Amino acid sequence: MTESTAVSAPHYPPDVHCLKLGDREIFLIGTAHISRESVDLVRQVIAGERPDCVCVELDEKRYEALAKRKTWELLDLREIIRKKQLSTLLINMVLASYQKRLGDQMGVKPGTELLEAVQEAEKYGIPVALCDRDVRVTLRRAWQSTSFWRKNYLLASIITSMFEETEITEDKLRELKESDVLSELLAELGQAMPELKRVLIDERDTYLAEKIKAAAGKRLVAVVGAGHIAGIKEALGEDRSDQMEEINIIPPVSKVWEVIGWAIPALIVAAMLGIAFTKGAEVAGDNLLFWILATGLPAALGAILALAHPFTIFSAFVGAPITTLLPILGVGHVTAFVQVMSQPPLVIEFETVLRDMATFSGWWRNRLLRLFLAFTLPSIGAVAGMWIGGSKIIANLF
Repeated sequence: MTESTAVSAPHYPPDVHCLKLGDREIFLIGTAHISRESVDLVRQVIAGERPDCVCVELDEKRYEALAKRKTWELLDLREIIRKKQLSTLLINMVLASYQKRLGDQMGVKPGTELLEAVQEAEKYGIPVALCDRDVRVTLRRAWQSTSFWRKNYLLASIITSMFEETEITEDKLRELKESDVLSELLAELGQAMPELKRVLIDERDTYLAEKIKAAAGKRLVAVVGAGHIAGIKEALGEDRSDQMEEINIIPPVSKVWEVIGWAIPALIVAAMLGIAFTKGAEVAGDNLLFWILATGLPAALGAILALAHPFTIFSAFVGAPITTLLPILGVGHVTAFVQVMSQPPLVIEFETVLRDMATFSGWWRNRLLRLFLAFTLPSIGAVAGMWIGGSKIIANLF
């Protein structure tokens, strides 16, 4: 294990941390993703040091989103729905929308300093290493590590953040990047939601540090968010390579939830069969009709509230009674697929989606956002109907 040693860099501001790692020198730049000062600082350090490699806090997906203007055109919504990644996409977009609104105040697009680091490196022919963990892995690990009640709290916080007005200035950003303030904020996050801090901060500190160490060259410049500086400096002095495989996989769903997911539909089906044997086919038919209406109508109502296409509303009514008995497929995935086929989003709506997310009416005006409503609202209706219909049918058996 090679310990990292901090050395002074008097010609740079405190946001630049110069570290010695054996015979290697690493310039670690702590940035704010919506700061013009951070953009200028990144350009200054890379131009001044001309390192062997520039490491940035980006993965392939986030880099493509920043670098390619036609990213939306490459987005295959049907494939995302098929792989059940619509929820992950939505959370990613909500976070991007929040950062965009802050960035608009500063006149800087979120992540500009990271993209600037790549472009500055390319200008001097310096290799670039994308060192962050795949954002899809991070989001799904964060979601699965969070308890049911914490998930509800997290969702409420995310929804609230979309509509609140937040003012920020360069001075506030500079204050936030001061180590004592930042450490205090991260400590508060660790106390409130330790599982979330572990996935979003601690694991990525380890991942980023190991990727930086794996980068080629003796002199490196690493551009990362200021919140990761303390953790990366600690991880650079340790060998955590044995943790990389573990923190880069999505843990499987708990067997308990799998059993519960199948047990409830199995109980309802068993109750229907029991009614057929004990009370006759006519009573069983009445209960089956009740099940269809109890699940289908709320799901269809959800699609109506989403202002979905008539085909989507019909698919919600037909699909809910079936999908609620088959945990491998949710009615929301059915309605989302039908909606994207019936009313595909326009190109302009992809371009305005982050702005439209910040307004209540924008969710119904923008077809891409309406797709998420067509996924979410029928799902809520179907689940509510399943509990109502299932309770009634089981009660009728006895």
